[in-house]
Amino acid sequence: MQCRLFFSAPEPDARRLYELLDVEFERDGHTIAITEIDEAAGLHSVELYVDEAGLDEARARMHAVVARAGVEGAIETETLPDIDWVARSLEGLKPVRAGRFLVHGAHDRDQVRANDLSIEIEAAQAFGTGHHGTTAGCLEMIADVVRRERPASVLDLGTGSGVLAIAVAKLAHVPVLATDIDPIATAVAARNMRLNRVGADVDAVTATGFRHREIARRAPYDLIVANILARPLMQLAPGMARHLRPGGSLILSGILARQRNAVIAAYAGQRFGHVRTLTRGEWVSLHLKR
Repeated sequence: MQCRLFFSAPEPDARRLYELLDVEFERDGHTIAITEIDEAAGLHSVELYVDEAGLDEARARMHAVVARAGVEGAIETETLPDIDWVARSLEGLKPVRAGRFLVHGAHDRDQVRANDLSIEIEAAQAFGTGHHGTTAGCLEMIADVVRRERPASVLDLGTGSGVLAIAVAKLAHVPVLATDIDPIATAVAARNMRLNRVGADVDAVTATGFRHREIARRAPYDLIVANILARPLMQLAPGMARHLRPGGSLILSGILARQRNAVIAAYAGQRFGHVRTLTRGEWVSLHLKR
């Protein structure tokens, strides 16, 4: 069961609180939103979505953030109906084009053109439908890097629904190892790989960071793709350096534009050079080379 914690405040206070909550819960993967609820009064609602099991902890942390922000008001709680919101949201999503890639659901198979590289994603509990700016940016960068560098071994770290691993396999026809910390995501990714007929090229394993024997066995990699979040990416920089072949490429995303320089600096300390930044809305994708 999922719950919604929400707090109403004037727009300046709400936006400050939203930014603080984004930093506080950045590594937890919780959804945070801000919406206008009363245009005349200038009121906005800041919302945090969590599983029921983690509700008490999340509420306590949100209280601490509100106190630190010096904003007056009460945190309210709502238990949401037990609905597969991911499945429902995907039903209404239109296909997304990113270069030659077309990411779509089963209901939009008729939108695939002759020269498209089609990626069909089923509705399930895993991040990554192609509609988010981070995924779309990664897809465009993958197309460019694979065309220029023709990597022979690829790691997709934090694969989510498997979109990026599927994209590499369809474009390059090379072995890809896809990993995720969440076993549900790993299972979903494996199903999507079979659905897209790349199961022979892509293996999915559950792993935390680089801690899995299969990751070590296949290293070093010519290309590592990681669409996670800025702070974990910065912490993973030494591991990226150890597992990437000299001259290899990194494609990193899940990074807000304001976090870009900090991520680049963390990787510069591991002898990575910045090649390109691709911006999609408030998100950036980075291409780095060692």
